[in-house]
Amino acid sequence: MNKLIASIKEALRLAGIRDGMTLSFHHHLRNGDHVINMTVAALREMGIKDINLSASSLFQVHAPIIDAFEDETITSVESDYIGGDVGRAISMGRLKKKAVFRSHGHRPADIENGKMHIDIAIIAAPSSDASGNCTGKYGKSACGSLGYAMPDARCADRVIVVTDHLVSYPLPDFSIPETQVDYVVQVDSIGDPAGIVSSTTKITRDPVGLRIAAYAAQSILHSGLLKDGFSFQTGAGGASLAAAMYLKDIMLKQNIHGSFCMGGITGYLVDMLNAGCFEQLMDVQCFDLKAVESIRTNPRHREVSATHYAAPGPRGCIADHLDAVILGATEVDLNFNVNVHTDSQGVIMGGSGGHSDVAAGAKLAIIVAPLTRARLPLIVNRVNCISTPGSTVDLLVTQYGLAVNPSKTELKERLKAARLPVCSLEELKAKAEEMSGIPAPIFKGEKVVADVLYRDGGLMDQIHGVF
Repeated sequence: MNKLIASIKEALRLAGIRDGMTLSFHHHLRNGDHVINMTVAALREMGIKDINLSASSLFQVHAPIIDAFEDETITSVESDYIGGDVGRAISMGRLKKKAVFRSHGHRPADIENGKMHIDIAIIAAPSSDASGNCTGKYGKSACGSLGYAMPDARCADRVIVVTDHLVSYPLPDFSIPETQVDYVVQVDSIGDPAGIVSSTTKITRDPVGLRIAAYAAQSILHSGLLKDGFSFQTGAGGASLAAAMYLKDIMLKQNIHGSFCMGGITGYLVDMLNAGCFEQLMDVQCFDLKAVESIRTNPRHREVSATHYAAPGPRGCIADHLDAVILGATEVDLNFNVNVHTDSQGVIMGGSGGHSDVAAGAKLAIIVAPLTRARLPLIVNRVNCISTPGSTVDLLVTQYGLAVNPSKTELKERLKAARLPVCSLEELKAKAEEMSGIPAPIFKGEKVVADVLYRDGGLMDQIHGVF
């Protein structure tokens, strides 16, 4: 069977493209992705309308698709994260229908239970053979794990692989098998490596960030969870990486051997694996070149699907086995609810990703953030958008103190006994307002531009337009 097709446009035609379909994409190429823009350009040339674009995440590089909002080639968007001009355009009401936000766990769950039907999945693959066996581990556009594309490949009616590195059959060590692929398209470039992964992901040198990171690591140490078998997830932000660095030093000094690290994997977590801090890395997404090299060569660095990572359900997922996670926030309110969807003016600039999934699954969910940003306080009476419910958040760490969820009395006593600066959210809020003042209320339009769904499928919150 010849699956090799000359162009994306021809592959879409063979896949039966028509108005009103749902097309899906993954975000492993992040801000270097070319495939979404190429596909949307082909749709516009073909005159296709009313497309529901389902992407696991969207970035600034995808700004050209805003033109497809205007001519109604795309009328709805479903995603776990929407950044840059695309998020701003949705906040300004330029998308005909409401956007829908899911989490990284909820998205594959809905794909696999049929609640989100995908007509055609377009999978950007850094390496593929002509039959569609493909992977992200090799090629000039190598991104490492293809975990977010796996549920799409399993469940879509038709699957198109787009690659810029075609190899002889069979591709060794494939992530997605040919049995799930209908067509293969070779193009000059699926993405810009400079935007796909960074050569270095840097630990913060900011004294504020380092203090927050040190407090976070000490909180884990004194929580009672840091012992042999410990499991951990952290992000790729500077303070989060610094916390991992401090945690590594503690684990090596105390000869603690953890079980696994999870999430978006960086070179710093690779270093912890190689130093013996953990037995395995469970990788749904690589964030830098060191992580890509590791997943390609180290059998203890394992590629996992988004389903396995965080999809809620009776069969379980890795997120349910986490001891501690370190997460960020743009806002936190007095009920410990966290906002990572909008900025301080209510404009869409992100999304839950796996935030709400791992906060729900982990024994200790830590939010790290500076108490003020750009003279705006972190803590508010009610966040502009609830991304992660406060019932799943255990601890907020700032440079001025740590606030423990009132339901976690044992944790509070442990941290106080360790002489960490424990205080209340109300005290931190007052401190922030003393420093920066009380911000004016933001404008919210009447029109709802996005629904934010929780990982169980329920409506968590709604985002209003800013026009």
